[in-house]
Amino acid sequence: MKLKIYQLDAFTNKLFSGNPAAVCPLEKWLPDEKLQAIAAENNLAETAFYVKQNDQYEIRWFTPAVEVDLCGHATLASAKVLYDFENYNKKEVIFFSPRSGILKVTRNGEMYTLDFPADKYERVELSAQIIACFDSQPLEAYKGKTDLMLVFNTEEEIKKIIPDLNAMMKLKVRGIIITSPGTESDFVSRFFAPQSGVNEDPVTGSAHTTLTPYWAQKTGKSELTAIQLSARKGFLTCAHLGDRVKISGQGVTYLQGEITVE
Repeated sequence: MKLKIYQLDAFTNKLFSGNPAAVCPLEKWLPDEKLQAIAAENNLAETAFYVKQNDQYEIRWFTPAVEVDLCGHATLASAKVLYDFENYNKKEVIFFSPRSGILKVTRNGEMYTLDFPADKYERVELSAQIIACFDSQPLEAYKGKTDLMLVFNTEEEIKKIIPDLNAMMKLKVRGIIITSPGTESDFVSRFFAPQSGVNEDPVTGSAHTTLTPYWAQKTGKSELTAIQLSARKGFLTCAHLGDRVKISGQGVTYLQGEITVE
């Protein structure tokens, strides 16, 4: 069996930056173990698979190790594939995730805007387990649906911080977001998810469903700019709309081809 595959860099306008994602359009769902094996073979932070169902697309995302509840950059990449390669011409793409519900993506020129549910988070104690994850101590800790978010003082701390991946593996979360105010943006972040097979994710759209409401409340702004400070860097604009957030960025195509699976 031959399947189409695309690889794109999301949340960037330059190749070899942002976050790479693979996208595999399917006519029908393959067994879960096959989807996971393809994602492991791709060895990218995320591989997205989608199947057309009436006027929307069911979408799922896999790291090399696990299926995840929500992924922003691979959803952006999937929308770009539909518009650029799969003859999609409607104003917006409606994705449906069995784990996260309706997810909409609109295109405005080269910019793609994700309409995602805002995360609900609560402040938690800075336990010894949490403090052990980094060589710098956070000011606050918050627990969202799947991730832990740690707030620090400065962008310089975020840039220089050294993670302890083994310590992170002991926490029962998808991953850990670290964040602070930015010097050239409203806020900055990094994201670590060794529990999910991704030591550091280059740009994490889904993390901004937690970051956006937090920084909107802190700054009093409903529209914010964000930079994810991985080695590849990612640039996002975010809007807080109550129980939804809009996350916008660009994407660049790297690869178009096919894979052969049994």
